[in-house]
Amino acid sequence: MTGRARRPRGERRYLPGIADIRICADEETTERVLEALESVFRCTDPRPYDGGRTYLQVDTGCTDPDIP
Repeated sequence: MTGRARRPRGERRYLPGIADIRICADEETTERVLEALESVFRCTDPRPYDGGRTYLQVDTGCTDPDIP
């Protein structure tokens, strides 16, 4: 059995102070985690995907350059 083809992705870019977050949980747990994050940080709109995954970005306000 073969898996489904992966969707094409562009090159990932990272900005100082921005965290890419993936939450793997049921809907209720995801909502609680999002509420906690949004109470402290500026967040992008969560993007739900199959399999109970949700992706978002969190702005921590850090402007230091990333260290490779």
